[in-house]
Amino acid sequence: MLVFFFIILAVVGIDQASKAWIIAHFALHESVEVIPGLFNLTHLTNNGAAFGILAGQPALWRQVFFIAAAGIALVCIWIAQRSFSPRSRAYTVALALIAGGAIGNLIDRIRWGFVVDFLDFYLGQSHWPAFNVADSAITVGVALFIGYNLLFDRQ
Repeated sequence: MLVFFFIILAVVGIDQASKAWIIAHFALHESVEVIPGLFNLTHLTNNGAAFGILAGQPALWRQVFFIAAAGIALVCIWIAQRSFSPRSRAYTVALALIAGGAIGNLIDRIRWGFVVDFLDFYLGQSHWPAFNVADSAITVGVALFIGYNLLFDRQ
């Protein structure tokens, strides 16, 4: 359990620190090219879900939905942690990454009503939707969970 909570705290800390740095050093929509033709740091906000889903919905409904969904997800992660972790530390790491990412974005939603995004990858004029450290932790956690399950733990 100590590893589980340490990873969660690390993800939330890195996520919130990186967002605070972006907010302090970049104006909204300001962009700095880091790797030409591939990667920018760009201060954006997203009041919807992934890819801006639900962004056009009324603010109160959207906030209640996202906070409730995060709460339900965190309860499910806690239950999964207690079920899967005894089988492998990989599950502990995966679920902690997902939980840390969910908490990082939940803090933004409660604090500001939107999520701060700033990692902007692209090729030419084709941009992947901007994301943040919390989104990355969720993606890596889900990939680790599924990958470990498919490759090593077929129960």
